[in-house]
Amino acid sequence: MERRQTREENAIVLDFLPNGYPFDNRPSHRKTAIVQALGKTHFSLLELVPKKGIFLQPYQEVYIGEGKREKIHHINGTLAIDKLTHSARQELDFVIKDLVGKNPEPFVKFFNIASPLSTRRHMLELLPGVGKKHMWEIIEERKKSPFTSFADIKKRVKLMPDPEKGIIRRIRLEIEGEEKRKIFVK
Repeated sequence: MERRQTREENAIVLDFLPNGYPFDNRPSHRKTAIVQALGKTHFSLLELVPKKGIFLQPYQEVYIGEGKREKIHHINGTLAIDKLTHSARQELDFVIKDLVGKNPEPFVKFFNIASPLSTRRHMLELLPGVGKKHMWEIIEERKKSPFTSFADIKKRVKLMPDPEKGIIRRIRLEIEGEEKRKIFVK
């Protein structure tokens, strides 16, 4: 059985706080710079500590895997969405849209392999804008041939809301903790 990797290898910077959090009451010489980032693979919100003298920009990709890291000293851990700075919250939607747009294959594959959760509910119905009617149309169309892109899904499934936007909205809801069943966020 193939073991799925659960750790992030790369992250996208959402916000960089060179002087740490403003509400941190420690003396300034004890504070460390903080990076709020989103993992590229599992959409994990992460708090990172950069190496001394490193300054990062929003949207910059940083390596956080097991090997030698050039810019990140260590990972403090995951972040709750309410701990994000105002700037990081504003960048979150853009970064999610960019990540889904640059790597649509796993999300298109989801439309091709999604299965029933129970006798009454299907995984496809967990996507915003997809009800029973669209679910059955998707299932019938994928039996004919697998979907190849978001445009292919939209073209073959009548009156389907934009599938890419549905995926992005679902990821955002999972990050916010609105959904207890996680499909894309680890």
